Amino acid sequence: MALESLDQERTGRFIQSLRKELGLTQRQLAEKLMISDKTVSKWECGSGLPEISLLMPLCRELGINVNELLSGQRLSAADYQRKAEENIMSLMKEREESIKKIRLSVFTGISCTATLLVLILLVGFYAEVISLPVKALIIAFACLQFAAGLFVTMSMDREAGYFKCQSCGETFKPTWRAYIWGPHTITRRWFRCPKCGKFTGCKHVMSREEPDEQKK
Repeated sequence: MALESLDQERTGRFIQSLRKELGLTQRQLAEKLMISDKTVSKWECGSGLPEISLLMPLCRELGINVNELLSGQRLSAADYQRKAEENIMSLMKEREESIKKIRLSVFTGISCTATLLVLILLVGFYAEVISLPVKALIIAFACLQFAAGLFVTMSMDREAGYFKCQSCGETFKPTWRAYIWGPHTITRRWFRCPKCGKFTGCKHVMSREEPDEQKK
């Protein structure tokens, strides 16, 4: 599920309170889930949320259901259906926003590239009538707008959805440095997974639970 749209701090405090009620340390809970205690600490600090594959195991250990975990509170029977609908709507909204970002990034990339080519061709076509300072100014402007457009394109592409590790299935958003330097093809970018540490070709997915075949 696309969990980042939920209240991470509230969910983290909820996990922490339930863990303490059960008399468990972070390390003990982590061992039950076969993860590191740093991961549990990250959840409780509100710096991240469990990946989809850990939702059910975590809920079993804490004695709650997934809706309660995602809502950050225990739910009565009357609240259960309402919260379930809210969580589904949250997922759908984030997925739509990610798709819009992808489309806009593609449009921006094509537009800035086309503008760069047009301006360079313009300078070449009118080379004899355009003075050198004007040529330099046009080329500088073309390069500047291309760089700005490329930055916007990359920003939207990085923020849209998630990248999925092909080794362990972890979904994550890469850092700027990893995104810029990560080798890529049309369908994959190569990153070091923050969970398993392996360097793999990661697929771009629109939400955490999205199957591999539903990719950009």
